[in-house]
Amino acid sequence: MKKRIMASFMTLCILLSLMASTALAEETPKAAGGTDLAPSARSAILMDADTGTVIYEKNSHDQLPPASITKIMTMLLTIEAIDSGKLKLTDKVRTSEYAASMGGSQIFLEPGEEMTVDDMLKGIAMASGNDASVAMAEKIAGSEEAFVQLMNERAKELGMKDTHFANCNGLPVDNHYSSAHDIAVMSRELLKHSGITKYTGAYQDYLRKDTEKPFWLVNTNKLVRFYEGADGLKTGYTSEAKFCLSATASKDGLRVVSVVLGEPNTKTRNSEVSSMFDYAFSQYTMKALYKAGDLLGSLKIEKGEVAELPLNATQNYSVLMRKGAKSNDIRHELLVAKELKAPIKAGQSIGKLVVYQGNDVIKEFDIQAPQDVNKAGWWKLFKRTTSNLFD
Repeated sequence: MKKRIMASFMTLCILLSLMASTALAEETPKAAGGTDLAPSARSAILMDADTGTVIYEKNSHDQLPPASITKIMTMLLTIEAIDSGKLKLTDKVRTSEYAASMGGSQIFLEPGEEMTVDDMLKGIAMASGNDASVAMAEKIAGSEEAFVQLMNERAKELGMKDTHFANCNGLPVDNHYSSAHDIAVMSRELLKHSGITKYTGAYQDYLRKDTEKPFWLVNTNKLVRFYEGADGLKTGYTSEAKFCLSATASKDGLRVVSVVLGEPNTKTRNSEVSSMFDYAFSQYTMKALYKAGDLLGSLKIEKGEVAELPLNATQNYSVLMRKGAKSNDIRHELLVAKELKAPIKAGQSIGKLVVYQGNDVIKEFDIQAPQDVNKAGWWKLFKRTTSNLFD
């Protein structure tokens, strides 16, 4: 009896061991080629910047401290304020006592010191200036607290469900977290503003160049110098977060974003991100469907000031493909309502561009109205109707 119990116990142990091994094997992330691209990272993701296609991921939705990668959102809100006309690059930003008191990485702003928005962006992107980040936050929103509210609102708009910001620079604080996935999402959004890589991709520059106290900037992201095609985006480190990086590089029309969190040191961090880049560029390519400005088709509008509206591509439409895959299997179709009633608002969703590989849908692009179309007056509708009768 004892022997039977012992044998059953041993069998149970073996089964539990096999189940645990299987579970661990299932949790181990692999790229399509069968390799774990970031074995030392706590969390990682590799994403195509144009389409958002995930090439590789590992614990990508784990909520972790993002350290200074937080500043990607700070830079995004700054660039968006510039694009909306609220700010100019030449505007002066005054440094408050509070902003000047920030520790950690800084550009050593003094209370009352003024710098242009352009120089502040350099200080944030290249030197990871905590003081510059707070100064910009106060310039845009009036206080860091109000700016953080804007950060969280923008994160919600972008669908960043794993993120909550508590400050604008990533210094350790409670209830401040993000994920590799969400960081890749906000990185993609920042990269839509092509001018940002002027700051994130520069290896060295100066602040206060023509003064008695010039400050030499050296990019904390060494990949912009040592990896061909790398031009951003942001490093991060705290004792809690360890070594983090959201990096981007482009080659032959393909731009990717690579995020690693919780790396043990800078050497490993840079090495694993470089491996992720190498994998993407060696295994994938972009197939262009339309270039920005290309005519997609037209849209008939019922009772509108204009009867028909041309639809032009507002961006480059392309799909990510494995190298060697049959591109003739790829086809696309524009699906829009045959007729829409005015009024129509610019940006209103009016259809989609559907991309197929064989019979499978592999990508859908939302198509939006390029302009407002107001409802036509009765006289214009009358003339249009009578004109059609004679035609």
